[in-house]
Amino acid sequence: MITDKQVLDALRGVMHPEVKRNLVELGMVKDVNVEDGKVTLTLALPFAEIPIKGDLVRMVKGTVAKLDATLQVEVNLAEMSQKERAAFMTASEGGPKPAQSANKIANVVAVLSGKGGVGKSSVAALLAVTLRRRGERVGVLDADITGPSIPKMFGLHKPPLMSPTGILPAETPGGIKVMSINLLLPSEDEAVIWRGPLISSAIKQFWNEVFWGDLDYLIVDLPPGTSDASLTVMQSIPLSGVVLVTSPQDLAGMVVRKAAGMARHMGAPILGLVENMSYVICPKCGEKIEVFGPTQAFHTALHLNVPLLGHLPLDPELARRCDAGEIEEYEAELFEPIAGQVTERVPRQKTTPIFP
Repeated sequence: MITDKQVLDALRGVMHPEVKRNLVELGMVKDVNVEDGKVTLTLALPFAEIPIKGDLVRMVKGTVAKLDATLQVEVNLAEMSQKERAAFMTASEGGPKPAQSANKIANVVAVLSGKGGVGKSSVAALLAVTLRRRGERVGVLDADITGPSIPKMFGLHKPPLMSPTGILPAETPGGIKVMSINLLLPSEDEAVIWRGPLISSAIKQFWNEVFWGDLDYLIVDLPPGTSDASLTVMQSIPLSGVVLVTSPQDLAGMVVRKAAGMARHMGAPILGLVENMSYVICPKCGEKIEVFGPTQAFHTALHLNVPLLGHLPLDPELARRCDAGEIEEYEAELFEPIAGQVTERVPRQKTTPIFP
């Protein structure tokens, strides 16, 4: 008669194909029960929809069947709780991952704002789109874990696939590689209610375990402010530089100065400042209207002693394209000189991660 313990011991030999630790150690096997020739157990997944879900179920069933070919095996699936997911991610951290060794990323540019609502993610996306139009190989790492918006802008909704080397990022119609937490959630409206350490762990996994391949530029969309996510990126990823995003209000300028202070404190080069939503063009007369007040960009850039890369308008067409997942179809002529300055100012020397 097969016992619960024998089943559990057998499953200790099932290695997670990505993490290289067994499923029991990772806290993925729960509620094992053997009764009347039937084995039932629960396989807890870090996310409800992961690319290797089917492979894991087959591995578990195959291992149990080896104990006794007459046994019926029923594997129920469950999503880990926040606490269980945190433990899983902590346990899964280890030595260098295959993707980390295989990736060749020439430049990593982070896009950072002091406060939310200034269009930081749209600037990050437009930078990626413009660089791609210039013929560069480009990826976007969405490090805004609790407020991800990059996939929607590019019209991406399907979960990423797996390869022996690592997670394969989603790819836009224009050939931009994208990785975001929203691609791993069962619904893009689902809230990510995580504390700082788990957010930091997810960002590290996006850097170390995603097979980006050969890229000329990886654009990192940071959350607003100077929180754990931004700190993790600056400590763990070799940055080529940071682009700051602000808007005309003096309040936004004040907060972006805090973000600049953080970047400098962490040794990340500031490539320049972009003022977004500087004005709107009247559709009838063509006049520039400063809807959020006079520009503060020149004074902010002067105060920070950084280049002013340019002003961008508040454009309803951009908003429409982002909502429709069509940002790659936005013309973005005004962004060309901004992207050009970014590429010119990227230093050859990257920052050295404190916690690689």
